[in-house]
Amino acid sequence: MAIDALSDGGTVFVLVEQRLDSSNAPAFNEELETATGSASRAVVIDMQGLDYISSAGLRAIMQAVRRTQQQGGSLALCSLSSDVRAVFETSGFDQLVAIHPSRADAVAAVATEG
Repeated sequence: MAIDALSDGGTVFVLVEQRLDSSNAPAFNEELETATGSASRAVVIDMQGLDYISSAGLRAIMQAVRRTQQQGGSLALCSLSSDVRAVFETSGFDQLVAIHPSRADAVAAVATEG
């Protein structure tokens, strides 16, 4: 798994690639803790390069959603592959976190919500 985080215009972007499973979910969670603990109130997780997500990855995302909401911010996901999106839909997580087709759509959404 590759993780990268950057900040642009008040939004923190977390980019995740390859696989997100129990072996690397703790590192992903740490990156999300840093992103959601920053001064920014808007976080976008870009999953364009993500091929697989397990329940451990879903759990890390839900923890980040809760932290962001508690701080009065917003978090959105974008650019999910059809396989990853199917995991979110099957688990019902698509009802708990905003999912957008592109980074631009996600940025616009968190900017108005946060």
